[in-house]
Amino acid sequence: MSGATVRFQARTSVEQVEEGNELAPRFDERGLITVVTTDAVSGEVLMQGYMNAEALQLTISTGEAHYWSRSRQVLWHKGATSGLVQTVRELLIDDDQDCVWLRVDVAGGASCHVGYRSCFYRRVPVGSDFASSQQDGHVALEWTDTEKVFDPEKVYGDAPNPTIL
Repeated sequence: MSGATVRFQARTSVEQVEEGNELAPRFDERGLITVVTTDAVSGEVLMQGYMNAEALQLTISTGEAHYWSRSRQVLWHKGATSGLVQTVRELLIDDDQDCVWLRVDVAGGASCHVGYRSCFYRRVPVGSDFASSQQDGHVALEWTDTEKVFDPEKVYGDAPNPTIL
């Protein structure tokens, strides 16, 4: 881990935020910024999460993804428990600096706590596909991935999943 201190700039103008060279992230009213994480090679979307200022600072200084768990209300170093560490190849910030895009390499090949490679393992049918797959207005999800990369019970134990409900 790097000992370098990461400091964010105060947001002073639209020009500074949108066209300047200073990192001045905008965190929401809960102190969070949205993060989209993709595989650095394939571009596949692996997960969406959130960072608080400390998680963003740690991600920048260590080169490994850190998030804020809204359900557990704790800082979360991705892979600290599972070993599925996300090594950041590139960190991009959007035009108004309120969303982060991480391009990562994933140790072990999975990013989803359910055991799948990606957290996006089911498709919602739209348009005519929706019309043909719905049942009384209820949407039947279509599975895009059916094989887990790891067994969550072996990795996390039988503790209840805090992200559900």
